[in-house]
Amino acid sequence: MSCSQPLVDAFNRRVTYLRLSVTDRCDLRCAYCMPEQMHFLPRKDVLSLEELHKLALGFIDRGITKMRLTGGEPLVRRDVIELVHALGRKLGDGLDELTLTTNGTRLAEFAFELAAAGVKRVNVSLDTLDAELFERLSRRDRLGKVLHGIAAAREAGLLVKINTVALKGLNETEIPSLVEWAHAHGHDMTLIEVMPLGEVEGERVDHYLPLTAVKDALDARWTLAPSEHRTGGPARYFDVAETGGRLGFITPLTNNFCATCNRVRVTATGELYACLGGAEKVDLRAALRSDAPDANLALALDEAMRIKPERHHFRIEPGSGPAQPRHMSLTGG
Repeated sequence: MSCSQPLVDAFNRRVTYLRLSVTDRCDLRCAYCMPEQMHFLPRKDVLSLEELHKLALGFIDRGITKMRLTGGEPLVRRDVIELVHALGRKLGDGLDELTLTTNGTRLAEFAFELAAAGVKRVNVSLDTLDAELFERLSRRDRLGKVLHGIAAAREAGLLVKINTVALKGLNETEIPSLVEWAHAHGHDMTLIEVMPLGEVEGERVDHYLPLTAVKDALDARWTLAPSEHRTGGPARYFDVAETGGRLGFITPLTNNFCATCNRVRVTATGELYACLGGAEKVDLRAALRSDAPDANLALALDEAMRIKPERHHFRIEPGSGPAQPRHMSLTGG
């Protein structure tokens, strides 16, 4: 398939990175992400495997070179490995990298299949190594499964990056030992500020931990040198001399990174969100199911570039509510 007109937004940013959600469902109920009694989408509203594949090919044709499969938890979707294999055949033929973000609970089951399909690395969300705190945060007793999944991924030859949401009063004091553990096992790690998306039980601001404060504390403990390493996402990396590993910081609230945004997100229902923190969206499912899917998909992608905002407007303060009503599990993590 020859590349059509590249995706360039109104601020002359070239969009080359797609985060494609294959499901909004998840087998954990992380307290900062969703309520315990989460209402998931009816299955009829979710794009079929064929639609997801066609959509992905349409993006590759418009210059998307990196694709990350997300959810919810992507590995709870029964047929997701078929999609991974199908997309893996585009590696070297328009697609440079195919990756996955997972909570790790089913990674042991799928690690070798992911590697066989051409996936080279995965991101695993892990906020604590304390079993009691893990169960409190995720409302599920599955830390052992996650650690087993990470070990299986490493055995399969996958590079693993640990993603940790920094949470004041919860995992705050554990962050240094988490970094040491990750680096000792050969994993890069990225710290993330909690994002105000979707209604949850309680106030997010109670556990909001600015990464500026975290970095100051780590600077006092270790030697952090800026790294030139980039993965195509918003993280900024530092090499930690004492651990020999790499540590990233994703700071949507304390250090806006929108000037270099190169990505869009598509939900499992085919809604393209031009910005994680914005309401701007286009309906790709309608285009796919129309009488002229190719032409209408092209028009929808053009519209997405037109409406993509210059920056998000996240803020987190008492009583402010979420920046957007949709949960991260719907948008794609």
